[in-house]
Amino acid sequence: MLLKITYQMKKIKKIKYFLEYIIVYIISLILNILPINFSSYIGGFIFKIFGPLTKTHFIAKNNYLKIFPLAKHKEVKKNILLSWENLGRTFFELLILPKLIKLSKKYIKIEGLDNLKNLNTKNERFMFITIHQSNWEIVVPIIDKLKFRVGAIYRHINNPYLNNFILKKRSNSLNNIKSFYTPKGKKSAVDIIKAIKNNSSVLVVVDQKDSAGINIPFFGNDVKTQTGFLKIAKKYNMKIIPIENTRTSTNILNLKFHQPIKFPKNVSNSFEQMKYIHLIIEGWIKNNPSNWFFQHNRFN
Repeated sequence: MLLKITYQMKKIKKIKYFLEYIIVYIISLILNILPINFSSYIGGFIFKIFGPLTKTHFIAKNNYLKIFPLAKHKEVKKNILLSWENLGRTFFELLILPKLIKLSKKYIKIEGLDNLKNLNTKNERFMFITIHQSNWEIVVPIIDKLKFRVGAIYRHINNPYLNNFILKKRSNSLNNIKSFYTPKGKKSAVDIIKAIKNNSSVLVVVDQKDSAGINIPFFGNDVKTQTGFLKIAKKYNMKIIPIENTRTSTNILNLKFHQPIKFPKNVSNSFEQMKYIHLIIEGWIKNNPSNWFFQHNRFN
């Protein structure tokens, strides 16, 4: 009897997953017909309405107050709504990612190319870092489009149909056959090291929670943080290049490649280096709070 119930539950879940996939697939087909800015607007509009009705809205507000403890109610409400809008735009833009990258000259502005000049002419690999800001999904394809071979880790979606669908969107936005995405876990560790040994660069999103990480101050709060990429960068002599990502009021996505990080002499171990990086990304978030992914339970 128990086995029969378990089987039925799995069957129901499979049907649910498939229906979710069909809905997203149809939405994607429609969005690819529409102008990019209109598709983006629809996503922002929907998330701005329904986001505040979810439990995640409370996480977003609490995160905002962790960073801006003196913020007034109106400020919190305004920026969290804008954060929902940015998240909706990002998700809908992900569904048309190959199209967005193909037309990137119109929708994506790149700054700091002087900081990249001659960096990829010596067969050198780099550790690019960014955060969940603006549309973080464009970062890997743009690095790839700039003639860097790059690998990145992604979080597996529980729904296998959606996971494969989204992965295909990401992969189809790449030009270089040696650029790739790899799912978080043991496989990603192997794939990343193998790629680095073959002179590929890596992108790491450094503001996400890592339960296996160590506690490092972030906006005055100790949070579980990944530091493995710092050890890899040191071992393979990779320069660490921060990429700041903002969305303008006219919906232009702006990627700014900063100069490679030069740690002060007294910042030698992974803990101190990550504290230093946190100070950098804290500045990005403070300058553009509505662009950050407050819905992520970063401070838990």
